[in-house]
Amino acid sequence: MEKRKDNEEANNSLVLFSALSKDIADVLVFLENEENKKTLDKDQVEKLKLKMAFICTYVQLSYSDFEQFEDIMTRKRQEVENLLQPLLDDDVLTSLTSNMDDCISLYHRSYKSDAIMMDEQLDFLLLNLHHLSKFLAEYKFPLVTEYEILQNVCGNIRDFHGLIVNGCIKHEMVENVLPQFQLMAERVGHFLWENQTDEDSDEDEENDRDSRLFQLTHLLLKIVPTEQEVMHICYTNLKASTSAEVGRFIKKLLETSPDILREYIIQLQEHMITVIHPSTSGARNIHVMMEFLLLILSYKPKDFIHHDKLFDLLAHVEVLTREVSTLVRDLEEKLRNKEGNNQTNCATLDLLENIELLKKDLKHVYLKAPDSSQCCFPMSDGPLFMHLLHMHLNDLLDSNAYSIALIKEEIELVKQDLEFIRSFFVDAAEQGLYKDIWARVLDVAYEAKDVIDSIIVRDNGLVHLIFSLPITIKKIKLIKEEISALDENIPKDRGLIVVNSPKKPVERKSLTTDKIIVGFEEETNLILRKLTSGPADLDVISITGMPGSGKTTLAYKVYNDKSVSSHFDLRAWCTVDQGCDEKKLLNKIFNQVSDSDSKLSENIDVPDKLRKQLYGKRYLIVLDDVWETTTWDELTRPFPEAKKGSRIILTTREKEVALHGKLYTDPLDLRLLRPDESWELLEKRAFGNESCPDELLDVGKEIAENCKGLPLVADLIAGVIAGREKKRSVWLEVQSSVSSFILNSEVEVMKVIGSSYDHLPHHLKPCLLYFASFPKDTSLTIYELNIYLGAEGFVGKTELKSMEEVVKIYMDDLISSSLVICFNEIGDALNFQIHDLVHDFCLIKARKENLFDQIRSSAPTDLLPRQITIDYDDDEEHFGLNFVMFNSNKKRHSLRINGHKLDNCLSDTFHLRHLRLLRVLDMNTSFIMVNDSLLNEICMLNHLRYLRIGTQVKSLPLSFSNLWNLEILWVDNKESTLILLPRIWDLVKLRVLSADTCSFFDMDADESILIAEDTKLENLRILLGQLVLSYSKDTEDIFKRFPNLQRLEFVLKESWDYSTEQHWFPKLDCLTELETLSLGFESSNTNHSGSSVATNRPWDFLFPLNLKELCFFDFPLTSDSLSTIARLPNLEELSLYDTIIHGEEWNMGEEDTFENLKFLNLCLPTLSKWEVGEESFPNLEKLKLQECGKLEEIPPSFGDIYSLKIIKIVKSPQLEDSAHKIKEYGEEMRGGSELQILGQKNIPLFK
Repeated sequence: MEKRKDNEEANNSLVLFSALSKDIADVLVFLENEENKKTLDKDQVEKLKLKMAFICTYVQLSYSDFEQFEDIMTRKRQEVENLLQPLLDDDVLTSLTSNMDDCISLYHRSYKSDAIMMDEQLDFLLLNLHHLSKFLAEYKFPLVTEYEILQNVCGNIRDFHGLIVNGCIKHEMVENVLPQFQLMAERVGHFLWENQTDEDSDEDEENDRDSRLFQLTHLLLKIVPTEQEVMHICYTNLKASTSAEVGRFIKKLLETSPDILREYIIQLQEHMITVIHPSTSGARNIHVMMEFLLLILSYKPKDFIHHDKLFDLLAHVEVLTREVSTLVRDLEEKLRNKEGNNQTNCATLDLLENIELLKKDLKHVYLKAPDSSQCCFPMSDGPLFMHLLHMHLNDLLDSNAYSIALIKEEIELVKQDLEFIRSFFVDAAEQGLYKDIWARVLDVAYEAKDVIDSIIVRDNGLVHLIFSLPITIKKIKLIKEEISALDENIPKDRGLIVVNSPKKPVERKSLTTDKIIVGFEEETNLILRKLTSGPADLDVISITGMPGSGKTTLAYKVYNDKSVSSHFDLRAWCTVDQGCDEKKLLNKIFNQVSDSDSKLSENIDVPDKLRKQLYGKRYLIVLDDVWETTTWDELTRPFPEAKKGSRIILTTREKEVALHGKLYTDPLDLRLLRPDESWELLEKRAFGNESCPDELLDVGKEIAENCKGLPLVADLIAGVIAGREKKRSVWLEVQSSVSSFILNSEVEVMKVIGSSYDHLPHHLKPCLLYFASFPKDTSLTIYELNIYLGAEGFVGKTELKSMEEVVKIYMDDLISSSLVICFNEIGDALNFQIHDLVHDFCLIKARKENLFDQIRSSAPTDLLPRQITIDYDDDEEHFGLNFVMFNSNKKRHSLRINGHKLDNCLSDTFHLRHLRLLRVLDMNTSFIMVNDSLLNEICMLNHLRYLRIGTQVKSLPLSFSNLWNLEILWVDNKESTLILLPRIWDLVKLRVLSADTCSFFDMDADESILIAEDTKLENLRILLGQLVLSYSKDTEDIFKRFPNLQRLEFVLKESWDYSTEQHWFPKLDCLTELETLSLGFESSNTNHSGSSVATNRPWDFLFPLNLKELCFFDFPLTSDSLSTIARLPNLEELSLYDTIIHGEEWNMGEEDTFENLKFLNLCLPTLSKWEVGEESFPNLEKLKLQECGKLEEIPPSFGDIYSLKIIKIVKSPQLEDSAHKIKEYGEEMRGGSELQILGQKNIPLFK
């Protein structure tokens, strides 16, 4: 009885469905009528078709118990009726609406979920699903690839099923795949129902959008295998079909299959890294095969593949894709069930063999060989490019990335051969001697980089892999053989002079007696005293400074001073420059001191003649612009050292040369002009002995300010305004375009800076240029440089030195070159900066060498530079079009994005997966908060060294294990606590970790994380942010896992250690490399961040003895605790912020000596009484007291500290009198004092 009832309901359903489908078909015929098309609104027609497709789809799928089914379907049915009301006769409309009502009601009540649809029903369902997915892909989300794939899959399955219905394909051929069609339709239907969007609405909540895209990627992973089954049937059974309909379908399949398979493999990759650890046996082989398949699927068929072989190639790829998919599922299941995977691992080894076999077939069967081409080196600095290429190839080989596995041997060959060639050209002279070969070397090296990078980013990668790379390797080998032959013919005793770049002599203005010289009065008097008094022995007065700082001008000024000219018996001026001939220079000096005009002869011993001429005389020799210590040695060797009071003035940009030549007097590092001195120079050049008119005074002083203290610039601008009208409008024009006047002047500035730049070794050049990637006047700390230079690949560690040590050496060398300025203020980290003019030069040079650039979001760009910074402005139009750059295969190394929040409608189009060479990714939280799907994409970029993102994830996902090259991780997560373990153990190269709020463990979790005994992060140097620590068994010895930490910040939650019956403090003495430590405290009393009664006792501090900087925030301390800190032998800086000092007293006994403390900083301490002993701070240099409202005076014993240079008082006026008394006491005791009393912004405080 029950069965008969079911059959009757099924028959009724079929009748109703047939009636509804006939009515819908009639309406569609009506709408497609040519006459009706002319009168009907096109948008309204499309809207109507969409709503009817929706109703037809979910009438058939109503058995799935969709939420709010009747409400939504009734609303859609009413919308259809409203749209059709003005178009159809009442009878027709009544029939249609009645059938819709009946179907909605009957299907929802009676249809069974396990029922198999009739072919006609399934065909109609697939047709409507295709229509719905097409709307989403073409109208709602036109730039989202996943929707385009969904549309193509639905279309292909529907067309294939149509061939079955029409009898073009026999049922027995597809009987195994037919059930999958209905299952696929149900899955797609469920997705579209749960994520339905109103076609009239543009609103789209961010969370809904993220969730929808996440669901769509999982849907594709489930339905594409059905598409693969269709492909397989076509390849195996339908290839020889004579049916025209089958032929058309196969043609369409060939067009859409590559994109479908490519997107499927990409999604499979991203899914795989979220569920399978990369160290899992066999996982790497699967990833390598997927990389190879993606190379094939990223081709351009018409250009490179034999058309008649395309079908076969896709068949081969489809088989391998199915095999890979099966292996991933097997591996996932075995890991889930904790089973062994030896069998799966063996199967993955077969994949690697398949790669080699298919590579041969690609070359000999499937692909056309491309036309030969020749790359031309597009940059100007060949040696710099070769240096960066060497670093790049080393990084690729060290990366262990899946894409590199395909070409690792080839990269090694390229690297070795180019290194041999590069060693031959290490002498710049060789580049000039063999100019043609050098040009070919640069061309082929650039070609090698382009080919290798193209393979990695899949930019015509298949052709490059099979053809271009072997050809390029052969070209390099031929050049190597050519150079080997040359090298054998060059005499072995020629000597090796290592020069970093061609030396270009600097064009300089002649020094004339009428040159206007201003400023440097103190420096002038100092040098005059050194010249005319002091030791009778020979002495060297060195003047160093950056290019254009006035070294030569100052030397010229003292050289021509009357007191100097009358003091010395002989004087000579010798301008050295680069690429000098020492013998000619010595002859020049000889001619000046002997009043002769002798010509050089090979038979004359010039040094000996000069020595005899100078012997017994008091002489002054100026050696201007010396670059090398070897040049200095050669030139000064003939100078006798008799006790006559002789002097040498040396000017150089290289501090190393000045220190090398020092005898008694320390080198003078020339300061920049003060604004008043710059103005004096401008005024004298413009008005001579007259004064500047009042109306030009303010503009003139602003122009002087813009010269940034560089005499060369002030002199250049002075020349500009001197030749112009003395009108305010003219001067305002000069003021607004000072930079362009400087940059357009080929005469001096850029050439002077360029000569210093050319003299740098190649490894220093990118480090200098990198400063210009930041805005002018940006200071970078040594910590920031350690992070950025390493991440960009400009600095690497060596066998003997860490990266931090290498960076320090590089910075010292750049400071020595006078191109980088170092600020080393007491209490602050080392800061480095470049002058604005050096910045201008570096920016021009960096763009010329394609190193970096900065663009507006809407600016058209070909994005050639390796580093790009984008300022996104949501007010600018067409930015969506520029997001093509993220979807194209660009060989970007570094990407930084700042600016406004990314528009919601664009976020689905924002992809990073194609920037596969990316080393640095920095996305400001103002621009985007990274969701799960984008985070998975980022985790596929396994060349990343630096990652800064904003995200709200609770813990680092498994996909982070894929970022094994990551060195710097910066997470902005202000509203959540990031759980670090266990994932950070996989980031074995991590050097810096920073998060706004983070914790090692999830304190709310029931199970603790087991950590293997030998698990450590050996490379971690810096751990910053608010790392929250509280006592637990897991936390007790956690810092032993980070043995090389140098800088650490954490917040200690007040917690009781029952084993010691006192408040717990982590054991830090194991961190023997730790130098900087910042500690915060969080009280268990939620109403107060400070001390609770229980913590008013000494802490059991176990600090490492190597500690140099210590900072407390909101920390409760006692005098005894501070005494413990005083015993740290290497402590140089101590800061107490908002520190609760027990009893508001700090009593320092005789044994409390901060032996090496140089900086003490107290800010908002609860301190009213402070007793300091005579030897409490024997080496203190700076005392800073900020908002010390309860402290009445600074202890007088600070006056006994001879080393004290600065007392800084901020918002504590009651302490000023005692500070001045300390200063007066010091002056009385020492007959003068260098102690400064400063206020806010370092403004001097006077009594």
